[in-house]
Amino acid sequence: MELNGVDSWLTIDEVAQQLGVSASKVRRLIEEYVLFSVRRDKQPMVPAHLIQNGEPLASIRGTLILLHDNGMSDEESIEWLYQHNAELGAIPIYELIKGHKAPVRRAAQTLG
Repeated sequence: MELNGVDSWLTIDEVAQQLGVSASKVRRLIEEYVLFSVRRDKQPMVPAHLIQNGEPLASIRGTLILLHDNGMSDEESIEWLYQHNAELGAIPIYELIKGHKAPVRRAAQTLG
């Protein structure tokens, strides 16, 4: 999967270093939808902007769960986060980074 909006990627080990946790803890955070990863060159990579001020982007977990509850796969959910959304007038992931969680989740709810 190629995500055009991502200009910087981190390996699991790099995320672990930034968060001050083990690589296995990062994998657990991915399993729990606190973070997500995409395979690039056969290696799981995390978009760098999901780490904000040394912490995972807080709003991603609930948004991913909402997308899954609406029947989207991991890949479809991640693609939705990175595509321009007409209802938002913006790209959902960048609205989450700006702290605009409620409008993103309202747009996600219309998918179900």
